Amino acid sequence: MRYPVVIHKDEDSDYGVIVPDIPGCYSAGSNYDEALQNTVEAIECHLEGLLLDNDALPVASSIDTWVENADFKGGIFAFVDIDLSQITGKVKRVNITLPERVLSLIDLYGKTHAMKNRSAFLTDAALSYIAQHQ
Repeated sequence: MRYPVVIHKDEDSDYGVIVPDIPGCYSAGSNYDEALQNTVEAIECHLEGLLLDNDALPVASSIDTWVENADFKGGIFAFVDIDLSQITGKVKRVNITLPERVLSLIDLYGKTHAMKNRSAFLTDAALSYIAQHQ
């Protein structure tokens, strides 16, 4: 799942990162790359905590949702990709049947959106669907 993040840099500080879709999830780093790398860890840790508490995982929104928000004025927007299949607990292999056309669309989407694998795509899609329909 690709979460939008907002990066701020004050004159005498590290780069601070806010994850608008995940209240209370923040990170920082001494440079831009480190800040984004630390944000991946912060999001994964935060989501693991939500799962342990049996809370729903927040669905990622688009940057457009947040770009006009005054709290993020002057920030740099970016996306952080989180592989939810790696944090949702023990992995279990399943055998499913999909129409060939659907599988082709999944693969095409994965190639154009840097998706790691089909399992990551299906995990993201299922969790997003569940969160939106609860």
